[in-house]
This record gives sequence, structure tokens and C-alpha cells, in this order.
Amino acid sequence: MSAAGNPPPGAPPSTHTTARQSRAVRWAVGVGAAIMSAIGMVLLFLLTLATNNRVLYERNYAWLFGVNVFVALLLLGVLAWVAVRLGMRLRRGRFGSRLLVKLAAIFAVVGLLPGLLIYVVSYQFVTRSIESWFDVKVEGALSAGVSLARVSLDSLAVDMAAKTRNASTQLAQVPDATAGLVLERIRDQLGATDVVLWNAAGQAVASAGQSRFSLNPERPGASQLRTVRQQRATAQIEGLDDIADPAAAQNARVKVLALVASPSVGLLVEPRYLQATLPLPPALVANAIAVQEANREYQERALARGGLRRMYVGTLTLSLFLAVFGAVLLAVLLGNQLVRPLLVLAEGVREVAAGNLSPKAALQSKDELGGLTRSFALMTQQLADARQAVELSMGEVDAARANLQTILDNLTAGVIVLDAQGLIHSSNPGATRILRAPMAAFEGRPLSEVPGLAEFAASVQRHFDAFLGDHERHGLDHWQQPFELHASAGGAGQHATSLVARGAELPDSARLLVFDDISEIVSAQRAQAWGEVARRLAHEIKNPLTPIQLSAERLEMKLSGKLPGPEHAILAKSVKTIVDQVDAMKRLVNEFRDYARLPAAELQALDLNALVADVLHLYGEENATVPVEAELDPRCPWIAGDAQQLRQVVHNLLQNAQDATEQARADAAEPVLQPVRISTRWSESSRRVRLTVADSGGGFPSHILQRAFEPYVTTKPRGTGLGLAVVKKIADEHGARIDLSNRTEDGVVRGAQVSLSFAPVPAVA
Repeated sequence: MSAAGNPPPGAPPSTHTTARQSRAVRWAVGVGAAIMSAIGMVLLFLLTLATNNRVLYERNYAWLFGVNVFVALLLLGVLAWVAVRLGMRLRRGRFGSRLLVKLAAIFAVVGLLPGLLIYVVSYQFVTRSIESWFDVKVEGALSAGVSLARVSLDSLAVDMAAKTRNASTQLAQVPDATAGLVLERIRDQLGATDVVLWNAAGQAVASAGQSRFSLNPERPGASQLRTVRQQRATAQIEGLDDIADPAAAQNARVKVLALVASPSVGLLVEPRYLQATLPLPPALVANAIAVQEANREYQERALARGGLRRMYVGTLTLSLFLAVFGAVLLAVLLGNQLVRPLLVLAEGVREVAAGNLSPKAALQSKDELGGLTRSFALMTQQLADARQAVELSMGEVDAARANLQTILDNLTAGVIVLDAQGLIHSSNPGATRILRAPMAAFEGRPLSEVPGLAEFAASVQRHFDAFLGDHERHGLDHWQQPFELHASAGGAGQHATSLVARGAELPDSARLLVFDDISEIVSAQRAQAWGEVARRLAHEIKNPLTPIQLSAERLEMKLSGKLPGPEHAILAKSVKTIVDQVDAMKRLVNEFRDYARLPAAELQALDLNALVADVLHLYGEENATVPVEAELDPRCPWIAGDAQQLRQVVHNLLQNAQDATEQARADAAEPVLQPVRISTRWSESSRRVRLTVADSGGGFPSHILQRAFEPYVTTKPRGTGLGLAVVKKIADEHGARIDLSNRTEDGVVRGAQVSLSFAPVPAVA
């Protein structure tokens, strides 16, 4: 009997179920208490009546005993059911079961021990008091009193019979006709209320007193007449049999029937009988009746004392059951009132532990437990508000973090967060792109472990250490330093990356490293510088070249035929040298001029395959010292390009490839002629058209590969180093990506290749 429902073991019930069942239990307990009180009042009332009313007790003994047994069995059943429910709750591990069982046991013991004490004392009192009612002396006294009353009445009757027989002698000589007067006299003498003279046939001859007014007076029986003839007189007491009727007892009397003596003797003489009714003394009658009634009641109670004892003992036992039952019900009710707030708190704690901070139930009782539930509900509400505020703040932080992450992911600059030991906490895709290393795979590891970045990491660590010391002294907020990285590209060559890095300390003592790839800027600055140099050189050098050449030719013409043979040969050789060197200088100046004055590209839809095929006509077998093989992808879409400039790019690349291949063949111990390969390919994944020119030369040295696209950087003995610089400049004008690397086979350099990737024209593609 509890307010808890049937939730899973160990889990408190819901608040709604607990409240509903609690109301049901309180209603059931109230009804049970009312019924119990009613039964107790009825039994006590019946017990009182049975004690004070012997007739009622005798008449309803069986019914009262049955009611006692039924109520006792009912209470035993209810107590057993309560015990079973408590045991089931305890076995299932329901919250509050142990407390409820403890309270029930305490109240049961509190109700049982005093009840047992009262029960034992009352049992002894009842049994001993009932036995004291039926003492042997009392019984002997009552028997003696009854005997004394009976002897007194018998003696009075015998005396009245003797007086009546003596008075009957007055009728011996009196005839029947005159007997009335004598009867009056006899009635007065005896103090009788009625005197009747009967003949042998049982007929009234004469009467005096009340019988005179009776038409049919009560006749004596034949047996009485025979007895009178034998004993001469008989006396009979009447009116003492019905002692329950007080009026009849007041009319108690003695009827005396005496034989009237006859003076003549003969067989024909009929006997006569004198009947006198004499009243008994009222005091004697009352005493006799009282003694007889007391004796009869005593005997009846003596016979029923076992049942009376059982009735009292059963009532006491039932009262004990009622007390224990009330104690257990009170324990369950009070235990439920104590456990219910704990169940509410337990459910709330379980929900809070599960993360549910919805409003919790609170009891409105004014005790401490009710106040505890209200405080818990208030605390839960405050936690819910705090969590809502935290979730709102976290949402804002997440949004800000997402925005920051989006910004970092789309930054062209690289961002790396390090700790004091140089461990990588996080990085953005820009860092991976610039450093050409999978930075996300090295999170939690030192920056120095990233391949190719050991020197860079050591330099960054030194700058951070110096910055933190300067920051404490001078309050600097960041440091900035340029770097140049030389990261390998799969062994095919090396790429130089120019960086400008900035470092700062974050609030959590982490270190922020931000760097930009300025390789293109440096390259553009170098190209611009070389363009300016070329322009000035072309202007300054071209002017004196023509006079020098003309002066040398004029000297040869003026002195021709005027000098001896050896001197003339020296003159001719010197003039030829001057003219050749002037021509070389003119070619160099023209190349510088072309590099400096390269016009802006006019981009139009262009079929790259057709352009390459048209250029290849100039590199046929009859014109080329090194054959050229072409592999053109027919899937290549058109691109946006300037045909004149791209034609120059293809010429420059093929010419450089042929020169490198021819130089490698000349240097080889067993020269093997390898063709130059030019190819186009359409990449579905990158959606770009790729132009590649590969040679079989000796490749580029590492120091040349790093700066191959800068002007005046070349491997040719008489080269100007402007070919690849012009190609790079044209590629930039077309928005193409250019790559230069060495071709390797089994770790051995087998040549070099240059690749340009172009975006297709959307309308044509």
C-alpha cells in the first residue's frame, strides 16, 4: 500500500502517477479506517449490551462470535496483503521501500507490544473475574436459600392444611342446603379468599368468597380427590412457577382440599370435600421468588461461562488486531507521506542526471520535505535557465567558431596554432597548400616532424622565444620574418617557396603562426625588375652597337690591300670577331626588348591541339636536329588564349627541349637519340587542359630549378635565360598554372618537363 505505481525496479514512478496513486491510497486508507472504527464501535457496543443483558447475550452469542471471527480473519488478510506488498516493493528495489518497511515495522511494534501487554493483563483479568463470579460458597448459599424458601412454603402449606381439616369438622352435621353460612364462618376463621364445598361427583355444593361469582369454578381432579380420601387433606402452592410474571407472583396462594368428616357410617354416604384458597404472605413470596431467580440465573451463567469467556477473549483479540492494523495503516500512511517527497526528489535527480532539466514537480506541504522539493524545483529551473543561457552562448560561440573556421578554411594565408613545445594544435587548409604537407595528419605532433620543415620549425621556435622575451621587455604584440622553404617534390626536383610569417601569443599561452606565400609576388617583382633592366639595357646598349659594327667594317674596307698578309689576316679576324659579337649583342638586346615589351594577351577561344599541330610543321625531320613526337588528346576542349603568344610559348619550350636533349647526347659516352615529346590531355577531375613538353636531357640542377623562371637564369653556355621567363609571363597572362620538374626513373634524372594547365572556354567546352 503505497503511492508508488509499478515502474521498472530501482526507478521512481512519474510524478503524475505518484500523485494519482497517492490520492487513491489515502482514499483507501480513509475508508479502511472508517470501516475499522465502525466495526470497533459496533463490537464494543455489542459487548456492552452482552455484558449487561444476559438474554440478549444468549440470543446473539453465535452471531457475535461469528462476527468476531470474520473480522479477525479479514484483518489478518489485510495485514498479510500489506506485508506481501511491502515485501514485493523491497524485493524489486523500489525507492523508499526500506524506509516504508522500517516505519511499518516500528509502528507495528509500537502498537503490538503495548497491545500484547494490555491483552495479557485483560485476559488474566477476564478469566479470573469470570471464575470469581462462580465461587462454590456463592453457589452453596444460593442453593441453601432456595431450599430454605421451599421448606418455609411447605411448612406454611402443611399448617394451612391442618387448619382447614380442623375447620371442616364444622360441616360434618351441616346439610348441603345450609352449608353456605358455615362456609362464610370458616372463610373468616381461616382468612381464606375462597371456600368451596364439593360433593363426591365433583360438583360445587356451596361456596363463599370469589367462587360465588364464577359460573364454572375450577374443579378438583379425580386424582386429587383420591389423594384427599387417603390423606384426609392436601395442600398445593400455586402462582410460584411463573416468576417472570410479577403479577402472577403477587397472586401466589395455597389451595387446601380436606375431606369433610361424616357422622354416619355406611357405604351409601357420599363424601364431601372442603376446598380453601388461602393467600401466601407477600414478603415470603417475594423472598422465595428472589432466591429462586438468583439461583436460576446463577446456574444459567455457570453453564454459559465458557462461551462468555471466549466472547471476552475474542473481543480482546479483535481489539488487539484492530490496534495492530491501525498501527500498520498509520505506518504506511505516514511512511507514504514521508516517502512521497523523496520519490519526487529521486525522480527529479534521475531526470537531472539524464540531462532533463524540464520543470519538476513540487509539493505544497509546509513541512521541511515539501520545502526541499520546492527548493529542488527552483534549483532545477535555475539550472535550466543557466543551461539555456550556456546553450545560447555556446550557439553563439559555435557560430563564431564556424564563421572563424570558414574564414580560416578560405584564407589564402596559412594558419598554425602551436604550444610552447612546438606541438601543432590546429591548422587550416591554407597551411597545407602553402607548405605542401598534410598538416592535419600531424596535429598533436611537433612541427619539426613535418617532412622538410625541420629548419623552418627551428627558426619559428627561435623567433617565438625571442619575441616572448622582447614582449615582456618592450610590450611587442607580434613578430614578422620572411622565410624561404626548399621542399622536395617526390624527388623529381625542388620548389622554392618564399614566405612571410607573423607570430603572436594567444590568451591561453598558445602560439599563433600566420604565413603567406609570396613566391608569386617575389617572382613578379623579379620579372618587373628584369623587365626594367632589359628596357634600360636595350636602350643603353643598342645605340653604340651600330657605330661599333660600322667602324670595324670601315676599318677593314679602308685597310684592305694596304697591309701585308699576316697583318691583313689579323685585321680580318678581328673585324669578324667584332661584327659577330655585335650581332650577339644585338640579339641579346632584342630578347631583352621583347621581354620588356611583351604586350598584354588578347584571349580568344582557341583550339590548343590545332595550334600545337600547326607549330609542329616547323619541326619536321627535315628541319629538326632532334625529332619531336606529339600525343594530342582529342577530348581537349577549346581554351581562352592568345594564339601569337602561345605559339611563342610552344616554340620556346620545344627549342629548349631540343637544346637540352642535343646537349645530353653530346655529353653521353654512348649517345642515344631520344625524341622530344609534346602532349595535351583533358583531366576530368580537375576540369583543365594540360600541355606538357618533356625532353631527355640532363635535367635542371637544384639551384637552377628553384629559380628557373627568373630572367637570366639558364643552363646554356650562350643562353640569355629569358626563354622560361617569357613562358612564365605569358602563362600568368593566360591564368595558366605552370610546373617545372625533373623526370626520374629509379631515382636517376632522365630529363625535364614543363607543364601548363589551362581552363576551358565554358561556351565552347
